[in-house]
Amino acid sequence: MNYEPLIASAARVVELAGVAVLLLGALLAGGVFAKRLANHMAFQDAYHALRADLGRAILLGLELLVIADIIGTVAIEPTLQNLGVLAVIVAIRTFLSFALELEVSGRCPWKRESAPGHRLPGAE
Repeated sequence: MNYEPLIASAARVVELAGVAVLLLGALLAGGVFAKRLANHMAFQDAYHALRADLGRAILLGLELLVIADIIGTVAIEPTLQNLGVLAVIVAIRTFLSFALELEVSGRCPWKRESAPGHRLPGAE
């Protein structure tokens, strides 16, 4: 049985889900921003919350797009050239995800926040 059409369809579905998350996230973030302004939140606070909301939507959308790229490249046509292109795409998207996480949370992705009164292992 030839699984290529099924795998290609799965990659396309995940890719469309990634685009949908990006669009829906942007629309919802814009709506929440407008609601915050209507509730008399300071513009600067609403703006920073908007950026955080948009950043989270972009992060999730990028993760789905990376999944779609991996499915499409590795499962369908794993040539050396396609794997090289995939590596570049994943590297760019990983850098973008890292930069967005740093922007949204204000810390590196590998650093966890500790709960109040709880010390992380190795913390002084």
